[in-house]
Amino acid sequence: MIHTIFGTKIKNTRVIPLVSKIIIIFIIFILVSNFSTNYINLVFNRAELLNLAKDIIIKDLKDLYNFCNNQFDIYEFNGDLKISIESIEKKALSDFKKNKSVAIGVKEDGSILFLSSKFEGTKEFSDTKTLNHFLENSKDNVTEGFINFRFNNEDYFGVYKHNSKWNVYIIRGEELNEFYQDSRRIFRDVSLIIVGITLICSIIGIFLIGFILRFVGIITKAIMTMIQGQKLEMIDLKNATNDDIAYLGIAFNSLSSTINNLMNIFLKFVNKDTANKAYKEKTIRLEGTKKELAILFSDIKSFTYMTETLGIDIIKLLNIHYESAIHYILMHDGIIGSIIGDALLAVFGSFDETRMAKSVSALQAAYDIQEVTAALRYSMHRVREEIETKKGSLTPEEEKVFKAVLIEVGVGIDGGEVFYGNIGSNARMTNTVIGDNVNSASRLEGLTRIYKVPVICSQFIKEDLEKTNPNHNYFFLELDIVQVKGKTEGKKIFYPIKKEKVDYDMQIKLDTFSKALKLYYDGDWETACIKFKECNLPLADVFIDRTLNYKCPKNWNGIWTMTSK
Repeated sequence: MIHTIFGTKIKNTRVIPLVSKIIIIFIIFILVSNFSTNYINLVFNRAELLNLAKDIIIKDLKDLYNFCNNQFDIYEFNGDLKISIESIEKKALSDFKKNKSVAIGVKEDGSILFLSSKFEGTKEFSDTKTLNHFLENSKDNVTEGFINFRFNNEDYFGVYKHNSKWNVYIIRGEELNEFYQDSRRIFRDVSLIIVGITLICSIIGIFLIGFILRFVGIITKAIMTMIQGQKLEMIDLKNATNDDIAYLGIAFNSLSSTINNLMNIFLKFVNKDTANKAYKEKTIRLEGTKKELAILFSDIKSFTYMTETLGIDIIKLLNIHYESAIHYILMHDGIIGSIIGDALLAVFGSFDETRMAKSVSALQAAYDIQEVTAALRYSMHRVREEIETKKGSLTPEEEKVFKAVLIEVGVGIDGGEVFYGNIGSNARMTNTVIGDNVNSASRLEGLTRIYKVPVICSQFIKEDLEKTNPNHNYFFLELDIVQVKGKTEGKKIFYPIKKEKVDYDMQIKLDTFSKALKLYYDGDWETACIKFKECNLPLADVFIDRTLNYKCPKNWNGIWTMTSK
């Protein structure tokens, strides 16, 4: 109710509801109209009352005038002035209806012969203006009439008549404030009734107009919620009335739908964080910042063979793969840095608010990508089985196609401080991530082919995960220390394995591999080779090849130098 009347305060501005404005305007018009009518009625009634009062006091004055003449005759007979004056005062007093009514006998010099009133008044008539009026009129032989005079410091109206026997002006008067007291009381009472009725009507009007205009509030509230959430949605117009307000809501929903469609198209070509920033700031600038991010790089293995075999159909296969891969990247708060053919670059940690640490998101996305590609391979094997059941075997051409659609991907993950932002021109720009760690993620993906593992990550990812999520679900197997082409320093690389995949037998194999790797680092390649063979893991093949076919170099520091990217 309070919000309906006074509205709500947004920042430093109070938003007044439309209902309140309509009610206030109508209240003003109703009060002005009613008070004006009441006042005009009061003015006309006062005029009638005044005429009626004049008739009454004229009658009183006539009676008093005649009584004064009789008392003058009595006075001449008995010579008792005091008794005659008292009789006149009593006679006048008996006709008074109000507390401040007066009857005065005033001589030309202002002295008072008699004064009849219910209060103690002055002994002199000090209104010289009225006395002068009497004198001026007497010169024109006017000895009676209506007057307004001041007596006892109050304003009066009345009638007067000159009494020649007593040689006084007899004045019969009524005090103005007292005379108009009843009319003022009536005006006040009527005004209070008007205010009361207006208040009741206003309260009823608030509910009625509020009900009629309820969808204004619904639309406004919905829009404010959208502004706060920075997201356009459809306004619920269920049970809306068939009027302009409902039409306004429908028009807004139509606009919202159009903008959302454009936004969805926009989001297909730009990253979510860029779109959100553009939505909030209403512009996109060529700028960038340094951020600590996790970089994921995935690449499809044997893509050249696939392209040669499938031809234009490779696009369909890529879209099937990317549909699932990108879904999981976005689900884990990642953004797509770029897609170049079979290679995909994703970035994690760019959002100010994320549900999980960037390293956790990147690793989960990496394994989700591996799972969806494994599911795709499984479905292809099922299709092959169905074909073989029907036909008996595949043709050589079908064998080539089958081999081409068995997608396998390698994933490399690195992280650190990179440049993240928009580059290009005001006519055409793109969102990008630049840094040594981006190139490193690509090199790590390439190493998955050499070490025969699905995912390889850097020491940064391992340490960041252990720091932000000590109870993580990964076992990090150190693979090697490599110096990729173009770099002067060696870098530890790790194979992150989900702990649920490491059973007792696998743990023994991994421990054996770690012991072999320690011997390999120490330069005991002969013993290391035996251990590598003993662990019986595909990832050990590259070390068996090195330790069998090569001798441990002089000044061996445990770092293997790659000769190709």
